[in-house]
Amino acid sequence: MKAFMFHLMPYASLDMSERDKHPSAWITLPNSLYDPKIGHELYNRYLDELELAAEVGFDGVAVNEHHQNAYGLMPSPVVMASSLARRTEKCKLAILGNAFALREHPLTLAEEHAMIDCITAGRLITGFVRGIGAEFYSLAANPTLSHERHMEAHDLVVRAWTETGPFAFEGKHYHFEYVNLWPRPYQDPHPPIWCPSLGSTETIEWAAHPDRKYVYAQNYSPFTNVCKFLDQYREVAASQYGYDASSDQIGWTAPVYIADTDEQAVEEATEHMEALFNKFLYLPFEQLFPPGYMSMQSYKRVAAHKRNITGGAKMETLMENGVVLVGSPETVRKKLIECHQVLGFGTFVALLHFGTLPADKTERNIRLFAEEVLPAIQPLSDNEYRGFEPAQAAAE
Repeated sequence: MKAFMFHLMPYASLDMSERDKHPSAWITLPNSLYDPKIGHELYNRYLDELELAAEVGFDGVAVNEHHQNAYGLMPSPVVMASSLARRTEKCKLAILGNAFALREHPLTLAEEHAMIDCITAGRLITGFVRGIGAEFYSLAANPTLSHERHMEAHDLVVRAWTETGPFAFEGKHYHFEYVNLWPRPYQDPHPPIWCPSLGSTETIEWAAHPDRKYVYAQNYSPFTNVCKFLDQYREVAASQYGYDASSDQIGWTAPVYIADTDEQAVEEATEHMEALFNKFLYLPFEQLFPPGYMSMQSYKRVAAHKRNITGGAKMETLMENGVVLVGSPETVRKKLIECHQVLGFGTFVALLHFGTLPADKTERNIRLFAEEVLPAIQPLSDNEYRGFEPAQAAAE
């Protein structure tokens, strides 16, 4: 198994009394609440934390993209990946992800990713995401076109990375007379592509297609629902496309906190974990899933699975449902091994800073995970996986 540390880079100094005067920490939260001097400190602290993860043995570090919010201060994850490119030596750099389809000119992102791939001699992982519903408000984009723009931007970028130019690209949404990428990516044919998702059926079917076989990573879900979505990926591969999905195509992302004892871990993490889900992540439903963002079938499924973790979340419930992993090194290690036996995911992405977690506790969390958990989970393979049962997955 590969283990990554993921960072959201939230505005952890947010005045919660001011936050509570607004519907959420997204879109309309006044930017007068942002202090650039504090932002300077946070950005550099967060980069230090990712660099520490690289030093202590994680297979990779991950950043992502969000706009106009306090939840994640990375409107351009390329900027963060660029900084990390020269400050790390061996670990993968995963951009999970960039919303290519939100751009009128996605070739600029293709160029930037190729630059990072060359700087790092092929350590880049590219994440193709549509962006959650809130991004479409922030960037004045039409959510009803998100799927087709996403797929067309993907085709444009992959062709730009793999085909010699110049050539013309004429799509429904993107028109380029000259596609002739300088520089080209270091990796042949291109950087690995991952698809983090909330669980859209369309995304699962698209990522699992034999032409792609992209890593599908499930985020922020109760473990029973993680099982349904990840097993659905394997089921789609088997029933629709006629192949067995490799565990290397399966990923899971979850917040993690470790302390010396279970009781200490819960006590230290509760305030900050609940801040993540109730203050930073929470969005009014219409902003999370604007009309047209996904099909009615996917809308109903994802809505049911996300309802119990958006607003009013309590640590006890989050732990019981397996949304978060909190406890002693032994508890977290045992839980991850058990979860791998059930799902066989080839990648685990740990959110080791969350909400308002202070720097000292974040550093200790990173070090404890690296010292006490990594040695046990990195050797895990399909030898420990119970195996996929298509009939069972279909019944669920």
